[in-house]
Amino acid sequence: MTLPPARDRFLALLQSAVSDGTLVKLTLGKPAPTASDDTLRNIFVRPVTLRGGPHLTFVYRHATRDVTKNHLPADALGVIEALLGREMLDAHAFTPAQTAQLELTPDGAGRLRVKLASAAPAAPSAQHDREKLRLVAPTSPWLQDLGVTNSAGQPREGKASKLRQIEKFAEILQHLLVEAGLTSSPGDAPEASPPPTLRVADMGSGKGYLTFATAALLGDRATVTGVEARADLVALCNQVATTRNLPHLRFVQGEINQAGLDALGSLDVLLALHACDTATDDALARGISLGARLLIVSPCCQKEVSPQLRAPAVLADALRHGIFHERQAEFVTDALRAQLLEWAGYRTKVFEFIATEHTARNVMIAGIRDHAPGQPATLERLRAFAGFYGVRTQRLAAHLGATLAP
Repeated sequence: MTLPPARDRFLALLQSAVSDGTLVKLTLGKPAPTASDDTLRNIFVRPVTLRGGPHLTFVYRHATRDVTKNHLPADALGVIEALLGREMLDAHAFTPAQTAQLELTPDGAGRLRVKLASAAPAAPSAQHDREKLRLVAPTSPWLQDLGVTNSAGQPREGKASKLRQIEKFAEILQHLLVEAGLTSSPGDAPEASPPPTLRVADMGSGKGYLTFATAALLGDRATVTGVEARADLVALCNQVATTRNLPHLRFVQGEINQAGLDALGSLDVLLALHACDTATDDALARGISLGARLLIVSPCCQKEVSPQLRAPAVLADALRHGIFHERQAEFVTDALRAQLLEWAGYRTKVFEFIATEHTARNVMIAGIRDHAPGQPATLERLRAFAGFYGVRTQRLAAHLGATLAP
């Protein structure tokens, strides 16, 4: 079978870039209808030098995990050729001289666009464990104003963990925005017209560390609003935002479940990092009601479910120990939240976003709206889960009108 001309030309360009060592990176996206794994979202390829010599490393980004595989260049080209059209319909190849974009349709037709680079990028690093590009510069003036770093970009005493948390959050946010279809991948070709401005709200923003990080990451692509109950923190953060010329960032005083916050209008992204106990549920409910496509929360102090927890007989001996009871209550609370988001129309991911030595509050729940809400099978599963632990009421369930006890 003769390959479509556009696909042929793209593969020839790619083979030439691999052969002469000019390939910077390759991104594959837009899963095909014929894809063998419906959890696969993107594939990122770059050259590395391993003990066995030059290789191409593939990072397969799935809905809930990343898988890395290394291939010799000749083998890698065969893998890429098999992926194009069968698993992925879009590809971008980057060299210092040009960017080649291949767009395929399910019927095999294709279009190739080649754009010459306006300025040659820095030569690619072939180190396997190369240093990651920092999305939040440690020398950012707002980090200094908030007491995280000094003028040299070094963390102040006791703030190294906070700086790492901010940096890690920015990395995760960037990936989730791409996965939710709200921004393009950093390596993608620029869009023909500017994308619409994103509307982001950070509920319970506190001193604003992650709110500022969000605003710095998105720049003028977003308007970011921090919502915080403490007037002194709102005033401080607004002063820093004004001083550091961040016109798309503002802070307002209010409670998460305050009716007046409907003035925020519709949202694209809802953040609630370390909102205590049921405040996380209030934030999720507010994000859902305002139509957020992406929800990101990091819960803490999950106390509501604990008094209701009734251990099944097989767990009773274990859960009579207070620490096990507490941890089980945290697990049940967050597992219910994830299932409730699925019922509300969101695909969920639950993961540790930073090592425990930086913070014990390291579980993150992300929800991406991608299906119709109210599926009966999902409700039945979460009811069975709640019933197993004797949980009859939960704040987010009440907000969403989901009765846990059938």
